Amino acid sequence: RRRASLAWVSGEAELRLLLGLLAEAAVPAPALFWVGLKRNASACTHEEQPLRGFSWEGVGGGTGPQEVPAALGRWVREPLQSCLTVRCAGLHLAADVGDGPSWGWKE
Repeated sequence: RRRASLAWVSGEAELRLLLGLLAEAAVPAPALFWVGLKRNASACTHEEQPLRGFSWEGVGGGTGPQEVPAALGRWVREPLQSCLTVRCAGLHLAADVGDGPSWGWKE
């Protein structure tokens, strides 16, 4: 209705920029942001792919770039193995990073 678009994270530079903006905004963690990462019902989970079969939703029902660097394949928890239902994933920011990663995808 507002002609908005969802974000794509197609590279490490974009991810660093997004994480920096969220840090500047002092977003409380843990937090989960949907950035347009979706797996359609006809798509299966693919463990060998960084996005695990998910794809970026694009403008007008299209899709964003599907080839992403392996470094973007960080998942908080592996997505469910499925080929039957639509699933969404978001950018999860961790509350206590310690020595672990501060972010990951979460179904």
